This record gives sequence, structure tokens and C-alpha cells, in this order.
Amino acid sequence: MLQAFGLYTHIAANRRRSIILIVALFALIYALAYAGGLIYLAMTQPADLRTMLRDAVQPFLQSAPYVAVGTLVWVMIAWRFNKAIIALALPAQELQRAEAPELFNMVETLCVSRGLRTPRIAILETQEPNAFASGVNEDQYAITFTRGLIDLLTPEELEAVAAHELTHIRNGDVRMMVVAMIVAGVVTFFAELLFRFVRDGRGLPLPGQGTDGSRKERSRATIAIVFALFIVGCAWALSLMLRLALSRTREFLADAGAVELTKNPDAMISALRKLEGKGELPGVPSGLMEMCIANPSAGFADFFSSHPSIEDRVEALTRYAGGRDLQQIMDEMG
Repeated sequence: MLQAFGLYTHIAANRRRSIILIVALFALIYALAYAGGLIYLAMTQPADLRTMLRDAVQPFLQSAPYVAVGTLVWVMIAWRFNKAIIALALPAQELQRAEAPELFNMVETLCVSRGLRTPRIAILETQEPNAFASGVNEDQYAITFTRGLIDLLTPEELEAVAAHELTHIRNGDVRMMVVAMIVAGVVTFFAELLFRFVRDGRGLPLPGQGTDGSRKERSRATIAIVFALFIVGCAWALSLMLRLALSRTREFLADAGAVELTKNPDAMISALRKLEGKGELPGVPSGLMEMCIANPSAGFADFFSSHPSIEDRVEALTRYAGGRDLQQIMDEMG
């Protein structure tokens, strides 16, 4: 089994990486601001590309404080109302102890063992098996289980899933993922805004309209706009990869944390096997699916997946946590 020292070392390193990644996401917003200034110059004062790249620096520097304030206000609003935003997409109902005493006792026991405040427990009435943790502070933290997950798993497997989600809360993963999704959402919003602005072609110099409409100036403007859109596309792609990097590393650590809490790697492995290829919640945005323990709609290639594959997670648990993949053993025997 993973030793506590190794686990805590990985958690600390992962938190440092997460802070770096969040800073990188903010840097991408500034890249979009520069690209926006370049597009504006290309549409209003076309010159050669080198000149426009230089001239775009000044308005970028002037707008930088406003971009920072605007982004922070956006983050603060989303931070304040994240619970309501998630509830709109995932209308889970908070459970009371009398409705699920065994589940409450299970979560409370896990929390007591690590001195954690017990989060709220909620249920999402869908037969798709999944679970996720949400919230940004102790007053908001909640673990949501779907009805399908509760019906599918044994008590030991359900305990492993609960421990997995508690580890996300314990490690600060939920808070960090909320910030990452908000900032990545800002990047996506402004990237789409710039693409739409260029597509509409407002202010773009046209041939035959005097000096400003000369073919040479239009050519210069087009080159600058294409270069700016390249910056926008790179910023959007990098924001996606950074967000996925945050999510993928956390799943391995949450699996390991579940084993540390329950001392039962076999249950974690068995739960993951039962969730393999399942759990897609209809109509739920991809950003929220990244918070779930299973995300089968992860992308057309593993590189673009928000979660490691179940196979990789099981392999990590068998190699480093001493677990047994009973399903694989039975397949080999039968």
C-alpha cells in the first residue's frame, strides 16, 4: 500500500503544480487580450505585421489592469454562486440522516478518522452510476451520489467511492477545479467572442475603398488577423490541456487517498471496474463531468481525456497499493 509519506509528498507537489497551472490559465487570458488588440489594429490601422505586433503592445499594457479586474470579478461571482450554478445542471436533493443512515454513518466514520468536517450528502435521481464532490469551503462541501451508483455498488465499494470524493475535498481539489473551470471558461468565452468578431468582419478594410481599402492593406490586415487567431486558437487549446492536466493527476491521488482511508484497495478497484464505460450524465456540461469519479465521454483520444482510463487507474492501484483486480483474475481463470 502507498505509504503516507509518499502520498502526502505527491499531494504537496500536486498542489504546487496546480497553482502554476492556474497562473498559466490567467496568462492565457492576457494572450487573448493582446490578440484582441492586434485584431483591432488590423481592422482599423493596417500596416506590416511587425509594426502591428509592436503597436499592439501599448494598448495591451493599458488594458491589462482592466483585464485583471474583469477576470477577478468574473471569478468572484462564479465562486460565490458556484453552488447554484452546479445545482442548475445537476439538480440533486440533499439527503437527511433518516433517509440514508448507513450512508451517513459511512461518510462520518471516514471523516472522523481524518478529523474532517462531514460534508453534506446529496442524491441525484438518475440510474447512471456516478458521484462527485462540490463546494469551495466547509459550508458548501457536498458529496453527491447518483441513485444508480448506490444501487450498483456493494457497501464496501460505495465506501471506497465516498473516500475518493472525500480525498478530493481534503486535498483542495474541488476548490482548485472550480477556479480552473471558471478561468478556462473565461478563455473559451473571449476566444469565441474574438472569432465571432472577425467572422462578422466589422471594420475590415475592403478593396476599392480608397487608400484604406487597397488590396495591399487588406492583405496586411488579413495576415495580422490570421496571426491573432492563431494566438487565440493556441490559448484555447492550452486552456483545455491545462484544465485536463489538473483533473487527470487528481484522480490518481484521489484513488490512492481512498485506499489510505479505507485500507481496502480491492474495493476501490472493484468499484472502478463496475463504473467502466458508464456514468455519463445526460445533458451535463463537460466541465461538470470532469468533477465526477467516472467520465466516459472524455474525448476522442486519451490525450484529451479529463480522466485517466479505468485501466490505468486499476493498474496504479494494483502496482502501488497492493490491490487485486478480481475481474481480471476471474477472466484469466475462466
